[in-house]
Amino acid sequence: MLDDIQVDDAVFALRPDFAVLVMAARDLRNGPTDERSRAWLAEASAVPVQTDKIGAWKDAYRAFGAKPQRTRPSVDALTRRMPLPEINRVVDAYNSISVKHALPIGGEDLDRYSGPARLVRASGDEASEEALGTPDPGEVIWRDDLGVTCRRWNWRQVVRTRLTEETTNAIFLLERLEPMSLEDLKQAGEELADLLSELSPQARIASRLVSGGK
Repeated sequence: MLDDIQVDDAVFALRPDFAVLVMAARDLRNGPTDERSRAWLAEASAVPVQTDKIGAWKDAYRAFGAKPQRTRPSVDALTRRMPLPEINRVVDAYNSISVKHALPIGGEDLDRYSGPARLVRASGDEASEEALGTPDPGEVIWRDDLGVTCRRWNWRQVVRTRLTEETTNAIFLLERLEPMSLEDLKQAGEELADLLSELSPQARIASRLVSGGK
């Protein structure tokens, strides 16, 4: 899927500074939170909140009509949940990198996708899980061939593609807006890859940057 993931031109028109580092990890071994992943969460929880980066995401939400004080960008919601919640080892890994870098990161079960992931502006008739509701026209959503995989850019993921302890193949979506630099985005991706490799030394990890410059 890595080479087929797309960001629609309408999203870049909304935020030309948007870029996403897509990382595919195969042959993962996940499991319940342990002392190692608990330490990663504690370390990230001690990092001061980077309000400038989070503020950029709030502005992006307002640009497509969302109210970020009601449906918060994922990294904003995470920084309000200190100490960070324990989910499972792989989710703990990417949540710790997300908070450390003030960077929204989505983790998705690759085997539960139908077709490639695409970031688009919704038409308003996309299929979605009942708990999330139908997206508003113009809303920024991640989707696959079956429908919505994440509403309001990175606000809320569907249950279908969540990472579980049984997940073995995953994609991670590291989403950047200025003032984060592309170099900082790359660094965050390398740190996440290191944590995943520590959890699963046999994992095969590859990444691709998608930006307005293609």
